[in-house]
This record gives sequence, C-alpha cells and structure tokens, in this order.
Amino acid sequence: MIHHSDGKTLAVAVVGASTRRTKYGNRAVRAYRAAGWVVYPIHPTASAIEAVPAFRSVLDVPGPIDRATIYLPPHKVLSVLPELAAKSVPEVWLNPGSESEAVIARGEELGLRLVLACSIIDIGRSPENPD
Repeated sequence: MIHHSDGKTLAVAVVGASTRRTKYGNRAVRAYRAAGWVVYPIHPTASAIEAVPAFRSVLDVPGPIDRATIYLPPHKVLSVLPELAAKSVPEVWLNPGSESEAVIARGEELGLRLVLACSIIDIGRSPENPD
C-alpha cells in the first residue's frame, strides 16, 4: 500500500476509466490497484470497472482524493476541471491526449496543480503491462 506520512493509503480518481481492458483508462485502474493505491474509477454509466465500484463524478467519491489521473479528450476535460477544483484534488495528471491549451489555461485559472505526463509510469508501472 502507498501511504501518506500520516499512514493513510493514497487515493486516486481515474477520470475516464474504461470497461475495456485495452484502453488506458482501464490500464490505469489496474496499475494503481497493483501499486497499492485506493482506486476510484470515474465513469458516467458503469457501476464497476475491474470489480472496483465506479462513480459518475469525483464529487460522488466519499472522502479525499490525493490524485486525479485523466483519460478523456480535452473537450470533456474542460467540464471535469471545476469538479476537481471543488473536490480540492491536489494533483491532476493530464495523460497524453487529454491536454490542450484551453485545458491548461482553465486548470490554472481554477488553481489546480496540473502535471502533464503519464501517471502510470510515474507510479512505476508499465502502461503495456499494468498488472
């Protein structure tokens, strides 16, 4: 398990989580779970992804989220950013393909800490073999 300095397990919201195992939004759910994080898949209609209960929005997640990792096209990211700000998510990872000038500008305007990189690699997992 990955822990805060206070001993609590870190939690990640995978925004754009997918039910299809070949999609990066699914690979991220598996990678973070394998790395010991509490995982909150965010999906508009799925009730679970990889047997992990899914939520329609980060605002529906009980408790704090330490990181959000985004797997959506930029036009959809724009509508999610205010929710991330309202939830006070301290790190928002924009994975390749989710970023745009408008997304970055809006995220900065909302005071979000944006990271433009592959979050699966950041946690020491391979996007090609996340389990």
